Amino acid sequence: MKAKLDILAVALGFLGLFGVVAATVMPMWRVSAFIGANLIVMEVLWEGLWMNCYNQADIKMQCKVYDSLLILPPELQAARGLMVVSIVVTVIALFVAGFSMQRSTCCQDNARAKNITVAFAASLFLLACLLTLVPVCWVAHTVIRNFYNPVVVDSRKRELGASLFIGWATSAILLATGGILLLSYSRRRSKEYAPYTSSYLLAARDPGRVSSVHSGRAPSSFHKHHEYV
Repeated sequence: MKAKLDILAVALGFLGLFGVVAATVMPMWRVSAFIGANLIVMEVLWEGLWMNCYNQADIKMQCKVYDSLLILPPELQAARGLMVVSIVVTVIALFVAGFSMQRSTCCQDNARAKNITVAFAASLFLLACLLTLVPVCWVAHTVIRNFYNPVVVDSRKRELGASLFIGWATSAILLATGGILLLSYSRRRSKEYAPYTSSYLLAARDPGRVSSVHSGRAPSSFHKHHEYV
């Protein structure tokens, strides 16, 4: 059962890594909104962390990388850094989770060290979940706030892009991965103290065997005198 939990956690971890990379690379964090009296439905604007793309009818999509990081709004600047850190943390978490598997040769003779490795991998996956969830929610909050802000002109209003939904789904996967590893850690922890518990129960059942002192019978002086004679 524990081996199945480890395999499931690693599989979900790879899926989470793919989701984080896809959400980071895809330029669909903010999409142009078709509102107002003058609708231009022939052109769609996608804004991502690294580039913006124009998708026009009967014309191939054209993308342009941002000339500078400083031209981006604060939420996209923070999202770029946090998503990159999330990718790095997820990769490290996958390596640590691979070392902590039951069939791994790492720390094979030391159950306590392997249990600590499982807990560390779970913490890394939970950290990656937080690093992914914060920028996605921040950008989504900014998009929704500007959409309902009457001061912002219609041409500057945006809608939620597909990358945000991928980021939310990826955060849920990373959270599930960390939860599964924590469950595996709790089960291994209980198995770790099982021998000590059984030894204590055996000692409690037979207290005379522990407290008794087997001392030999010392011969008396009278016996020594007769033996000498």
